[in-house]
Amino acid sequence: MTGKVAPLDRLRPIGTWWRGRGLTVRDGALATVFALLAFAPGVAHEGMILAYNNHRALDPFGLALLFAQCLPLVARRRRPAWCLALIFVAFGLHELLGYPATFASEGLIIALYSAGAHQERARRTLAVAGTIAYAALAVALRAQGSSEMPVAFFTFYLFLAGCCAVGVWMRARARQEAGRRRRAADSAIAAERARIARELHDVVTHHVTTMVAQADAAQFVIADEPGRATSGLATIGDTGRRTLAELRYFLGVLDSVPDAERAPSVARLSDLVESTRSAGQPVELTEEGERQPMTSGAELAVYRVVQEALTNALKHAAGYPTVVRVRYGADVDIEVSTDGPVVTASRDGRGLTGLRERVSVVGGELRAGGRPDGGFTVHARIPVGSER
Repeated sequence: MTGKVAPLDRLRPIGTWWRGRGLTVRDGALATVFALLAFAPGVAHEGMILAYNNHRALDPFGLALLFAQCLPLVARRRRPAWCLALIFVAFGLHELLGYPATFASEGLIIALYSAGAHQERARRTLAVAGTIAYAALAVALRAQGSSEMPVAFFTFYLFLAGCCAVGVWMRARARQEAGRRRRAADSAIAAERARIARELHDVVTHHVTTMVAQADAAQFVIADEPGRATSGLATIGDTGRRTLAELRYFLGVLDSVPDAERAPSVARLSDLVESTRSAGQPVELTEEGERQPMTSGAELAVYRVVQEALTNALKHAAGYPTVVRVRYGADVDIEVSTDGPVVTASRDGRGLTGLRERVSVVGGELRAGGRPDGGFTVHARIPVGSER
């Protein structure tokens, strides 16, 4: 059974196609419509009139002035000042020569709006020049014997100024909207840069710290225990390959390894602990409860909490026992306790500080600090439900 298509849905492709046309095509179509309406029965003579001194029939020159009041609209957005100047001159001559009213004179309204909305430079100069030109036209019409009172000319001036003011208002709104979108884009870019920085910190710091610890250990035992040194070098190689795999996953570089195998996840916590243990840090992992389905953001946050805590333990409390406890339920409760010196947040604002922000994004909370009996504990609670 197929659903009915709404009328607006049928028109949407047409609107998309029309917006894809150039300014010349769209504004040219508007100018053509105004020119055609100037000869359409019923509306041909429904135009603006200022002096009410009609005494001349439409002749070839009057016909040229008629077209000159609407055809310049083809450039209303590309050359708004020239468009307004041409139409106003044609409108003024039309009034001074006493031709009958025509719908083409409505083009002056569109030209004024376009000047307010699209004129980029010398806007104040254009406004002053337009006011002077209108005053000169009013004086010339009064000198011809027009019966219109000065207040009528002034009222008509306010109407024309209002048309331009509407364009100015629309221009301001468009700029505000563009500014809002630009700020939103800048904010999104800044957030993405911060996220990338956190990811790179989490991925690189942990593995590089492990590799440095293994390399330092290999230097001390290479002479007396070459087998142990060889094992350490092998661990460095494995850690380096694991780092590259995580960076490929993070950067979206596809290779033959399935995404699930290289993506940081709760299932890989044991590998993370084993990697830290191989670097010489005594680590014990305890997992309690049954794993629940988790969002990708929550699962990544759990992994990064354990990773960052182990990295800090390896950097600041190397050789001291570390215990990782993970309890699964409606929330994932993580506690990483390390004996030895108190570990502080990184000075660069990332590390534990950046980790706290990551956890808050998925609706969790993180606490970190020293224990009364010595040592340091990182504790986090992360919901397994929808990301905020």
